[in-house]
Amino acid sequence: MISNFTCIRCGKKYEIGSIFNCECGGLLQVIHDNINFNKEFFDSGKFSSNYPYQSGVWRFKELIYPSLMVDNIITKSEGNTNIYNHKKINDYTDLIKISLKHEGENPTGSFKDRGMTVAISEAVRLNAKAVACASTGNTSASMAAYAAQAGLRAFVFIPEGEIAYGKLSQALAYGAKVIQIKGNFDDAMKLVQEASSKFGLYLVNSINPWRIEGQKTIIFELLQQRNWKVPDWIIVPAGNLGNTSAFGKALLELKKLNFISKLPHLASIQAENSSPFYNLYKNKEFKPIINPKTIASAIKIGSPVSWEKAINVIKETNGVVEKVSDDHIMDAKAEVDQCGIGCEPASAASVAGAQILRQKGIIDKKDDIVCILTGNILKDPDNTINYHMGLLKNIKPRLQNIPIIIDPKAIDIQHELKKIITLKG
Repeated sequence: MISNFTCIRCGKKYEIGSIFNCECGGLLQVIHDNINFNKEFFDSGKFSSNYPYQSGVWRFKELIYPSLMVDNIITKSEGNTNIYNHKKINDYTDLIKISLKHEGENPTGSFKDRGMTVAISEAVRLNAKAVACASTGNTSASMAAYAAQAGLRAFVFIPEGEIAYGKLSQALAYGAKVIQIKGNFDDAMKLVQEASSKFGLYLVNSINPWRIEGQKTIIFELLQQRNWKVPDWIIVPAGNLGNTSAFGKALLELKKLNFISKLPHLASIQAENSSPFYNLYKNKEFKPIINPKTIASAIKIGSPVSWEKAINVIKETNGVVEKVSDDHIMDAKAEVDQCGIGCEPASAASVAGAQILRQKGIIDKKDDIVCILTGNILKDPDNTINYHMGLLKNIKPRLQNIPIIIDPKAIDIQHELKKIITLKG
């Protein structure tokens, strides 16, 4: 089987390598020729305990990079994430059947590991000496970990002061060289592309088509876990739009292979003041947002590189794009957290989006819904604590859980416990 890069705009083909844009300006995507597998091949379980097939990504190697030599694969057994159901989420969204697939259970705590294992493995195949990315946090953590495992130098470009410490700490700990940009993510993205071109760094942001191939496996795994039963809706947070692009590519490929007979609707959810994709969906014209703002740092992106791929996906799946406020995001996060599931703020955009789409009548109460949670609760502990302490500006915490301070006396403890039990009763 042969893989090539193909322009999504003009259709021109390129050999796979380190060029990610067509000469016409369009983004490239990976096309695999002559793939002919059935779902029983992947359901057999014969690969599950053998390297690298224990990975929830490389289990589907024949659908993401069939020609790659196993010796080039860098894996941390990513994927294999769980699907959760909880009555509180049903009640919150007014939906009878809603599930949460938690990509925060990946090795570095976010879905980025799925794309990164493929991108770093390709860097190894190309004999790259160093890799680079721009990041709001999760990409940097993932790249740093996989690069360290592969013995590659890693360079991270981040917007100064706009990255959660839970994410920055990972990049530093794994040994990446962190370069802070006095600007936002979009400024960092522009600079990292220039630096990669000039100094021969292998770029691993989602403009890299191999990232999309890895992220496709969220859908492959989700549907396999559901015995290939397609939900009515899949709802995902939307920042740089890599997941939206990957999900659509995965679904179209599975339908072509007859793994599934219909496509679900995809819903991409943006933060209210970081919503260029929502504006494109509504106004039919893409305009970057110069100064995006949201508490959900992972989707605080004003000029998403994959918008052209993503809008095609929304059209193909008869999907929608919606936006939610920071207040709504943090309340939805608190709901997910208090189910014992937990997630970072950006993840909760999918659950907040499900609620809004239900309220607007776009989603039916009886529809089968899957929301994707993209990051672990420990990615952004400061905002979690500040929510419950009531310290977040312009956010009224509906599910506030304030610590109680009392004197170290048995009578005071008994008094407080009795009061709490009475209130709960």
